[in-house]
Amino acid sequence: MEPKARERGVRSDSTRNRDAILAAAARCLTENPSATLADIAQAAGIGRVTLYGHFPSRSELLTALLHTTMVRVETQLSAIDLSGSPWEAMDTLATTSWRVLSEVNTLRGVVEQELPEAEMHASHDDPRTRLIRLLERGRADGSFRRDQGVDWQVACYFSILHGAASEIRAGRLTEEDVQTLLPATLRSLLQASPE
Repeated sequence: MEPKARERGVRSDSTRNRDAILAAAARCLTENPSATLADIAQAAGIGRVTLYGHFPSRSELLTALLHTTMVRVETQLSAIDLSGSPWEAMDTLATTSWRVLSEVNTLRGVVEQELPEAEMHASHDDPRTRLIRLLERGRADGSFRRDQGVDWQVACYFSILHGAASEIRAGRLTEEDVQTLLPATLRSLLQASPE
């Protein structure tokens, strides 16, 4: 085998191993938030040495898992059509964001407990930008209130979504409850007062 072909094969194996580790970590941590790196290595079908070669610590693995998850979330959210009225767009964004979040809420709960808050906030950059654009459009046409700062409205939006995820994890709300309550709660938060 030529050196370049051998090098491509090694890189390909490395990529497969990394992908297998991340997939196994997502499964294991969703089923058992206390899963160890040894548990994850076993689920990925690799040795611990191979896992540590890719991710020397649990924190590094969780950081990579957060990034991979948020890329997948962003791919789904970026496909949403937000061209309707600001309220239609907000309802669509919130309920779609909720469905995407509900798929990863257990995993996100594990990551939130173990990674620094700054890292968690940075993972929201693209969804935050999308929300700000929508809020500014709704404020400009008088649909959304302007007596609160956009940053406050963004903070409330994400707090509501993540709070709902926590309540579902605790068994105090169902996904059906959230699908119904979320648009109404956001309307209460954002509705402009009649002039």
